[in-house]
Amino acid sequence: MKNISIIGSTGSIGTQSLDIVRANKDLKVVALAAGSNDKLLLKQAMEFKPDIIGIWDEDKASELRTALSEFDIRIVSGMDGLIEVASYVKADIVITAIVGMIGIRPTVEAIKAGKDIALANKETLVTAGHIIMPLAKEYNVKILPVDSEHSAIFQCLHGEEDNKISRLLITASGGPFRGKTREELADVTVEDALKHPNWSMGHKITIDSATMVNKGLEVIEARWLFDVKPSDIEVVVQPQSIIHSMVEFEDGAVKAQLGTPDMKLPIQYALYYPERRYLAGDRLDFTKMNGIVIDKPDKDVFKGLEFAYNALEKGGSMPTVFNAANEEAVALFLNRKIKFLEIYDIIEKCMEEHKLIPNPTLEDILNIQKEINECIKSKY
Repeated sequence: MKNISIIGSTGSIGTQSLDIVRANKDLKVVALAAGSNDKLLLKQAMEFKPDIIGIWDEDKASELRTALSEFDIRIVSGMDGLIEVASYVKADIVITAIVGMIGIRPTVEAIKAGKDIALANKETLVTAGHIIMPLAKEYNVKILPVDSEHSAIFQCLHGEEDNKISRLLITASGGPFRGKTREELADVTVEDALKHPNWSMGHKITIDSATMVNKGLEVIEARWLFDVKPSDIEVVVQPQSIIHSMVEFEDGAVKAQLGTPDMKLPIQYALYYPERRYLAGDRLDFTKMNGIVIDKPDKDVFKGLEFAYNALEKGGSMPTVFNAANEEAVALFLNRKIKFLEIYDIIEKCMEEHKLIPNPTLEDILNIQKEINECIKSKY
């Protein structure tokens, strides 16, 4: 039996993780945490009967205590609650599926508690990779990627530990606006941006896919996960989302992981690594494919990718600025306070104005996030 804790249990990755638990009798949920969806968290708690659940708002936690009074479940709230769920003593592995920089501190504490991490929270490595990876090594903890692209690279590298990587090729679908010009993107709506052609994801990550900021975040993550130079990470567009990513070795051989666009595969692979288990779902039918299209991303239109490489080149606190500015800009767009292309303008302005901190501490990172969020909110 493997005991799991999930922070972000009511989101897309969290709910799909629970589907995997339902399909496998040797997985047990011992801890759950959510941001604000108390109704779904209540249903999850009643079904899986974990030892502890957490929600951000204390008032909602109080309501959950009343609703779950007949159950032996401890209910916690706020950042302290998230940390308690992430570092729960009975958990063997923690799925970090919560969105945003709020996931950093719980991840750090989970590592210090000796928990393996099934990492679905991009911001943790984007902003604090220089802290997280050495910490995981110090505490002998596995960081198992759940992102489909990083899981694909991770799978391609299995058994290749002694072989030199030449390039990582991270694939992008191109999102709903592939092939569009800046003029055509000037007045796109929130609804337009949320129509991803292949993947079903949460709103924030879907907008990030539309801007291609998501791919930039993945480039920064890959730099830390696989210890490669930014110049050795390339993004290619593969619109069908069949190739999830590739690795080129120094002899020119390229290994790719292919599959249907289903997040349950990388989630399950992380939970059972290195074992592969049966997973119900669609399979690729190669006889029905007309071909696999590979294209270059349009960096002039989708500026998020170039911003990410610039942030990596400058290093230090700049990836935190890139991420924090994007988080706030996406929230403004989803709330219809800015236009789509203004997301790029906000990120660029924040990066230009930032005074670099070469080796930021966790406190520095969180302070930068707070300052950027307050600065952007004051202007919009």
